Amino acid sequence: MMFGKNSIKNTKNGTAKNVNANNGAGLFGSLTQSRSARVAGLLYLLLIIFGVTAELLRQSIIVPGDASATAANLMNNEGIWKLSIMVDIIAFTSFALLPFAFYRVFNKVNKNLAMLVIIFILVSIPISVIAWTYQYGAIELVSTPALVMDNIETYTAYVHAATIFHGLWLFPLGILTYKSGYFPKFWGILQMLACVGFVIEGSQYFLLPGNEAIAYPGMMIAVIAEFGFTGWLLVKGAKIPEVESNEKVSKEVRMNTSVA
Repeated sequence: MMFGKNSIKNTKNGTAKNVNANNGAGLFGSLTQSRSARVAGLLYLLLIIFGVTAELLRQSIIVPGDASATAANLMNNEGIWKLSIMVDIIAFTSFALLPFAFYRVFNKVNKNLAMLVIIFILVSIPISVIAWTYQYGAIELVSTPALVMDNIETYTAYVHAATIFHGLWLFPLGILTYKSGYFPKFWGILQMLACVGFVIEGSQYFLLPGNEAIAYPGMMIAVIAEFGFTGWLLVKGAKIPEVESNEKVSKEVRMNTSVA
């Protein structure tokens, strides 16, 4: 009987520790690290799909260097312009949730770095929201093509500012991916290189306008890193030791209970 009481006590203590661990794991604390990795993959996929769709819709309206044609397109296709904003909002909703899923995956590796991922992403989102106000504001200015282009250029500037922070979050994520052992190390290296690519792209717009070619190599790496890692999360998932340790704990609890 004494052994049974100790088993119950230990089980309760273990449960309490698990609850505390989950409480410190953020928004997805109720999920295992493995499941959170799958959720991160899904959110990443939604970000990519809706983000690319929004950009394609937007670019179908804009005629580079021709304010009159752009204003005319906007007047005749206002619905497409508004749809691009709505699709962008869906993309960035996924983006806002993504770092919390990664926090659940990596907070046991390094909580500070996992928090830094959240901070960089959350800083980029308000900048994107400001950009949308200029995009939407262009609708009210269709009678003045020059002002439409001014709004679009201001929108683009804010997007590139947000791009810098979109890159910065990939550096701590890359370190976590590399150190964790949950994923092949080359994904971590690619993510850190992708960070450099995004920062170069965002900075080039402000410092070296008209020299877009400078950013091309880095952006190619960024595409490979983000698309590839998304696919890995969804198909392979994360190789996390907690699965094996949880199975051992469950087996021990069952043995202790049967003995009691």
